[in-house]
Amino acid sequence: MSAATLPGARAKTFDRAKEWNHYGGDAGASRYSPASRITKSNVKSLKVAWTHKTADSNARPATSIECTPIVVDGVLYLTTARVKVQALDAASGKLLWTFDPGEGVAARRAPGVNRGVCYWEEGDDRRIFATYRDQLWAINAKTGKPVEGFGAKGMLDLKENFDHDMKGLTFKHSSPVVVFKDVVITGGGGGEGPYPEAPGHIRGWDAKTGQRRWIFHTIPKPGEFGHETWSGDSWKYTGGTNNWGGMSVDTKRGLVIAGIGSPSFDYWGGNRSGDNLFGNCVLAIDALTGKRKWHYQIVRHDIWDYDMPCQAAVITMKYGGKTVDAVVQPTKQAFLFFLDRETGKPVYPVEERSIPGSKMPGEVLAKSQPHPLKPPPVSRIGWQEDWITDISPEARAHVKAIVDKLEHGKLFHPAPMSGGIIHPGFRGGPLWGGCSFDPKRNCVFISSDETTNWISFEESKPGMNVKYALSNRRELLDHEGYPGIKPPWGYMTAIDLEKGDFKWRVVNGEFKELTRRGVKKTGTPSHGGCICTAGGVVFMAGTFDKMIRAFDSDTGEVLWQYELPAGGFATPMTYEAGGKQYVVIAAAGGKSGSEANDEFIAFSL
Repeated sequence: MSAATLPGARAKTFDRAKEWNHYGGDAGASRYSPASRITKSNVKSLKVAWTHKTADSNARPATSIECTPIVVDGVLYLTTARVKVQALDAASGKLLWTFDPGEGVAARRAPGVNRGVCYWEEGDDRRIFATYRDQLWAINAKTGKPVEGFGAKGMLDLKENFDHDMKGLTFKHSSPVVVFKDVVITGGGGGEGPYPEAPGHIRGWDAKTGQRRWIFHTIPKPGEFGHETWSGDSWKYTGGTNNWGGMSVDTKRGLVIAGIGSPSFDYWGGNRSGDNLFGNCVLAIDALTGKRKWHYQIVRHDIWDYDMPCQAAVITMKYGGKTVDAVVQPTKQAFLFFLDRETGKPVYPVEERSIPGSKMPGEVLAKSQPHPLKPPPVSRIGWQEDWITDISPEARAHVKAIVDKLEHGKLFHPAPMSGGIIHPGFRGGPLWGGCSFDPKRNCVFISSDETTNWISFEESKPGMNVKYALSNRRELLDHEGYPGIKPPWGYMTAIDLEKGDFKWRVVNGEFKELTRRGVKKTGTPSHGGCICTAGGVVFMAGTFDKMIRAFDSDTGEVLWQYELPAGGFATPMTYEAGGKQYVVIAAAGGKSGSEANDEFIAFSL
């Protein structure tokens, strides 16, 4: 328990365990809440408690909000469509303050994606850390004003103190930073090519002053561990290898857990031969010193854009009659890797499976890739002819004509110059929403898609540092724009960790126009993740039918659903305030042609 004073209110006492103090619920990103006022039996009575319009959405180009708010001592902190930071009274939704890091900068487009903020305190010093493009801001949590003593009047330029020549390169930081004690840790970095990109080095900063404490080079320099996995001078010019999906913290061991993305260029790596550490790794770093504790590489020498898409969850699970401190990392290729938190070794068996060599000139792939034997993949992997959509003869004929021109095979089949299919595609499987973990049920919940992509290559333009670039990068769709793979197209899955198998699995979402045409509930792709609660309820939005749903944690039955004014393309959160439990979701649409909105909606009993 801790006491704090709400702006303009009397002193109140708050149970932080039943708030939502971190982007992932807790420092370890379990996305679990011990709040239990909302239960299986009463969730059907949820109603809208309040709504908050950020008032900065844009229709063309459409904005979206991927933010999961946090709540600390009765105050809810969020980021808007244009990445302003706002504070609300968590019980009423009343706006307390707004901070705009882009004030005075005119632009038609939103300044990128932002998924939320980070809270830090020491005594009466309470700060919100928020990223804006290539900047890190420290904001007074009570007043909404920049903290003058941090960096340059409250701001750090993340292109500086980077141990890399950043001339002509861009930097972005889309997921919230994390803190451990008095160190704030940033990820982010450049894109994945084919143009020159910044690397994704991870850095620790003094939470009070903004001075750099340490840096971890995700592309190792000469003399550093893993440098030998980069051929020639490729370590100098390769970018990417960034943490874009968010980090989590093992507070027990003082470790930052970071899932690392693909090296650039992420579809052709003939100029970066080798396994390319620490690309596509789960990486455990000492939060106070930046020293590597362990790593586990999930994809070697990636050419499939199979970067780590989300926070790893720090959990304590039961398996084989034992209690195991673990990390679970969902991957785009529809796997969940469970790793021992002390050693980084797999908890469940992992099998090395050989993969074909590449037909692309200069490309030398790893001979094998790891495949976990438990749990099963949460989406289909590879590609088979009988997976072509069957929702109509016209849809099947359209997709078959595309597929017949492309190479395909098992997972990790490399695409040739003329083109190939990648499934799961670049959105997964799972994506940035991650998973949630219920410690009482010893169960992980996760949403996943059946997105398929196809690519082909051409010789790159003069002056680029890669020989081959993409001539096509498309989603495999039918003539009406629906997924080209046979339904279902989206799932919610519960995994029993003692068995390492599915506890239940249900189709998630529907395209209502297809249902009206007699095509059964297909599921839809989704943006965002799920949360779980002590009340035995899993909450999930993100589907293209604009619904937020409550699932029974034990059976997967839909107990409640509500149609939002726009797609809830974010992960929800829940907390207690003023004697009630609330569930909040950003309903802002703006993806795949959907209408943009700017609302956060809170539900309660």
